[in-house]
Amino acid sequence: MSPATIEFDVPVPMRDGVVLRADIYRPAGEGPWPVLVQRTPYDKSSPMNTMMLDVYKALLRGFIVVYQDTRGRFKSEGEWLPWAYERTDGYDTVEWAATIPGSNGKVGMVGASYTGHTQWAAAVTNPPHLAAIAPQVTWSTPEDGIFYRGGALEYGLNLWWSLVQSMAQYPKVATSTDDLLAKLGTTMQDYDRLSETTYWELPSGAAPSLARTGQPDIGTERGLRDPESIDEARVAGRYGDVVVPSLNTTGWFDVFLQGALDNYVGAREAGLTSRLIVGPWEHTSGGTLTPGHVAGVNYGLASLAPGSDGTMTGVQLDWFDHFLAGKPADAAHESGVDYFVLGINEWRHADQWPLPQALATAFYLHPDGTLSTTPPTDAESTSTYTYDPADPVPTTGGTLVMAASFPAGQLDQTAVEARDDVLVYTSEPLTEDLEITGRVAASIFASTDGPSTDWVVRLCDVDEHGRSLNITDGITRAATESGRIDENEIDLWSTSIVIRAGHRLRVHVTSSNFPRWDRNLNTGEDPTTATTIRIAHQTIHHDTTRPSRIILPVIPT
Repeated sequence: MSPATIEFDVPVPMRDGVVLRADIYRPAGEGPWPVLVQRTPYDKSSPMNTMMLDVYKALLRGFIVVYQDTRGRFKSEGEWLPWAYERTDGYDTVEWAATIPGSNGKVGMVGASYTGHTQWAAAVTNPPHLAAIAPQVTWSTPEDGIFYRGGALEYGLNLWWSLVQSMAQYPKVATSTDDLLAKLGTTMQDYDRLSETTYWELPSGAAPSLARTGQPDIGTERGLRDPESIDEARVAGRYGDVVVPSLNTTGWFDVFLQGALDNYVGAREAGLTSRLIVGPWEHTSGGTLTPGHVAGVNYGLASLAPGSDGTMTGVQLDWFDHFLAGKPADAAHESGVDYFVLGINEWRHADQWPLPQALATAFYLHPDGTLSTTPPTDAESTSTYTYDPADPVPTTGGTLVMAASFPAGQLDQTAVEARDDVLVYTSEPLTEDLEITGRVAASIFASTDGPSTDWVVRLCDVDEHGRSLNITDGITRAATESGRIDENEIDLWSTSIVIRAGHRLRVHVTSSNFPRWDRNLNTGEDPTTATTIRIAHQTIHHDTTRPSRIILPVIPT
């Protein structure tokens, strides 16, 4: 038997003559074998690649594995401009991979985050030899999870990601050693001071730190300048162009959580075979799937992937065994959702998503700070607070990925709840367990004294000892008139959790979550130029005609 082999820096010609480069890992033996492709801007030689798919296990299972640097990155030629070329380059790469020596002509794609999106980008162009994809922790709609959220900028992710990618790009673009060292020194200083200085610089829509790099950002600022460019990163609305099955993976605390759920729903509505796995993970643990803590909670051994060997590699290879290698199908190749229920640390399976038995249940905000299913009875009732963009509510856990000092997941909200600019509404202790599984929304009647502001709503679980842990949250950027009362719809995305008997539900209403989302300066000015801060005076209404509430998808017992 011939030994396994590796070819480095293999040229992959694109239709416009640009040459990308790939490393090819071939199994021992004669073949032919199916091919798994990962297209990455993060260096095809990085050990990070095996966090998403263990290449050695794939070789032993009889797969060729290809890691390719995307256009303009590391060993590949061309212009580095996020998203711009991933559809055409993805198509050309899949068709090339089907013809390499040892290939059986069937190609699958793997990877997470950006490399999850490169799979959808290829799939919507329908390359003939693409047989299946397995995108992890990736999005659907750029306006809802990667560039923006509810009209606000996904700021913490944008600056962090863009600075890191700039540093990786300098060796390719620097004009001299001195230029390289100067660029690295400037950006390293900005990166090291993200929490203290860099995140705070204005304007947020044209961040000075990114102007200093001279490199493209993740797409947030480019989208503000050129709204049509946003479509380059869009999956939503393109599911009808896809013909291959998809295995979608995400975590309840991933910055792209809702996008993965929406991709699954969109694929199923298009009549495609699709599977969804949602674990108690944040952005990076969704790749390694090591059991244990995420932020303030230990989910234990139950948090392992629901597959044959407890790893995401095993889940993916089982998926590809059928669609690429022709092995018999089983339950792992059927559409459906495997989701982890927080609070009881339990995996469940559902044939449909959202769960058809979920009942939209309103919990109303009351002027005395209580939260209940009883509608308000006062003819007029308000609560007020002052929002100062110079002193925003600090990001404390959640569905995010940003600088290391801001971890994702469930964290104690005590310090947040003690602030004067956070309204807190709490239920009585529950008399029985309450399961919430599905998409959470809020409807908040509110007014401000300026032309624009933000409304942030957060749902929390308060245990018997008073510890308040965030579950999910959302934001909406409001354009309004001074004093006008608007009903603001806020999407808190999705969760699955059992709130135990004796615990209480809690809702926060505030106007910032910084630096995850950029600060609304309350002036209504363009975020690419706005630098003037204005203090806003906020009013929340909770009366018979303006019943502010949160709507929970409750699963009947």
